[in-house]
Amino acid sequence: MKKQTNEPASSECPAAPQLQRALRVLSGKWKGEILWQLVGGKRRFGELRRAIPDVTQHMLTTQLRDLENEGLVKRTVFPEVPPRVEYEMTPAAKDLKPVFDELSRWANAHGRLEPNPSDADADGRRAHPPDHPSLPAR
Repeated sequence: MKKQTNEPASSECPAAPQLQRALRVLSGKWKGEILWQLVGGKRRFGELRRAIPDVTQHMLTTQLRDLENEGLVKRTVFPEVPPRVEYEMTPAAKDLKPVFDELSRWANAHGRLEPNPSDADADGRRAHPPDHPSLPAR
């Protein structure tokens, strides 16, 4: 007897391998937030760390390296003492902006989804990047 699965056969969806790869590249607890922060332009490591307060220094470093290895983030080191490092989106990552805009539109259209209590600040509100054009100001 043939085992039934919910997965489509590869011949049914020719884009499936590309979509699966894209989801693997973007998956990770912090990658979306990092890219979201970089939509507005270049950021230094400390700025990213402050903008994403729950991420550890080690995890932020790891996720930035992964994004750099995937060609989504460019890391620029300036030969200064102390060294200055800036991160920015590559052209490939900038092509994701319409995806972020659509996700923001979807979130606004569907109102407040049930948040995980650990994801809210002390007032119970969810944090988001300041001055992002797709989100209403608080």
